[in-house]
Amino acid sequence: MVKMGFPTHWRKWINECVGTATTSVLVNGSPTYEFSLGRGLRQGDPFPPFLILLAAEGFHVLMEALAVNNLFTGYKVACHDSVVVSHLQFVDDTIILCEKSWANIRAMRVILLLKFYTMSELV
Repeated sequence: MVKMGFPTHWRKWINECVGTATTSVLVNGSPTYEFSLGRGLRQGDPFPPFLILLAAEGFHVLMEALAVNNLFTGYKVACHDSVVVSHLQFVDDTIILCEKSWANIRAMRVILLLKFYTMSELV
């Protein structure tokens, strides 16, 4: 979120929402004491779709940068006046389309492991 230009105050709000989740368990119909969740969000929380969109946008920006710098070659859709598509995203699904080459594999490895994983901290 820092790289996307989100202000510090807003990032603290997001961290507070994610980092302070507590829950309890029903045992024979009676709730136990509340305990903190190590990771993640509560079931039914409306917040996760927005976090998914932020992660997807970050991935999109990285893929566009690869394509613009000719480090990744997408799939050509037509023979004449071809359109090149490198990825398609819908909600929380991503499809990566590319020519078969080791250069594309290496570029995707860099994006997924070194850049996207370390920036988003998704596990």
